[in-house]
Amino acid sequence: MNRGRFPLFTLLLFAALAPAGAVSPTVSNVRGLQQSPPSQFVDIYYTLADADSPTVRVALEVFYLVSSGGTTTEVPIPATALSGAGIGEAVAPGPDKHIRWNAGADWPGQQSQTVRFRVPATDDPPPAGMALIPAGSFQMGNSTNAAEGEADELPVHTVNVNPFYMDRNEVTKQVWDEVRAYGLIHGYTDLPAGAGKAANHPVGTISWYHVVKWSSARSEKEGRVPLYYTNDVQTTIYRTGNVNVTNSQVKWSANGYRLPTEAEWEKAARGGLSAQRFPWGATTTHSQANYSSSTSFTYDVSPTRGYHPTYNVGSTPYTSPIGSFAPNGYGLYDMAGNVWDWYGVGYYSISPDSDPQGPPPQSLRVVRGGSWFGNAYGTRAGDRGWRAPGDAFQPFGFRTVCK
Repeated sequence: MNRGRFPLFTLLLFAALAPAGAVSPTVSNVRGLQQSPPSQFVDIYYTLADADSPTVRVALEVFYLVSSGGTTTEVPIPATALSGAGIGEAVAPGPDKHIRWNAGADWPGQQSQTVRFRVPATDDPPPAGMALIPAGSFQMGNSTNAAEGEADELPVHTVNVNPFYMDRNEVTKQVWDEVRAYGLIHGYTDLPAGAGKAANHPVGTISWYHVVKWSSARSEKEGRVPLYYTNDVQTTIYRTGNVNVTNSQVKWSANGYRLPTEAEWEKAARGGLSAQRFPWGATTTHSQANYSSSTSFTYDVSPTRGYHPTYNVGSTPYTSPIGSFAPNGYGLYDMAGNVWDWYGVGYYSISPDSDPQGPPPQSLRVVRGGSWFGNAYGTRAGDRGWRAPGDAFQPFGFRTVCK
């Protein structure tokens, strides 16, 4: 191990972690090397064993220790700028598995003498109802026609995203109600009933504050570690009130549920396609999505106009049941139309090239994907909408992601 003084750390200490109570898989012999300046990469090596699975999921947790009054606290460090064959959804057991961490991207200009690493590994099955979004890069932004979008959809730039799971469907009213019932007796005092056309339609009339707290409740209900907290040391789970959660209050390494980042959402929405307006191609019709069709846009070629004729019945909202249209290339439904998806804050021209989480909290949060209420313009994969985090309107829904 190189113990020289570097721009980021003066000493690196390494530790391994297997899931509590797990017999298999196991991680051992964790070791690492910080590359010499001016490089800001840290290479981590370990041995992975599993007696009954050909591949396992491997993550990386990074933190530093702070001691005060006889108590030592682990302070998490973001660890999203990761590469190497030893990280991700399908790592084969064996010696000398490798993870490369870009510490300069995740923790720029920082130093600590007590940086530690954990390498959690699990062969648990993927979460029910979720699709794997594979690792890889994509072109983020309006890559079809710069003149037809807004300035905040540019510049187009390459972003690399690590693998994650995303709900195949928008959260339904039924699922919302089930988690809400759990939350109301476990400290989540102000989760609203929300609204929905039927149990198998997406829930709506929920704010960003509501869906963040609901995501924590879902995590706890399923025995997962929540991601949202009200303090930087991440000891108080966000369960009530309106808290503008900061990036440092998100336990990014946890296995619970959260809203996707802007880069994750757009990569997932595009479904592996590039330079296309929509998850399926360059034009749209009512056969592909639930939106309000208009002659104002040349790429809206639907033979029917206005609200979707199949779902424009009764009173609003004119949502469609989940799974009513064909999925995109990643197996995700309604990434365009039906209800807008809430998630974090905007992160475009200033975003780094690997797993951008977003800048510090702002007064507005972002919604994506368009809705039954909006036109084809808003269902473009590059379109970005902005709303206050307390807004709760019929066309606003969401879906979650997890590791």
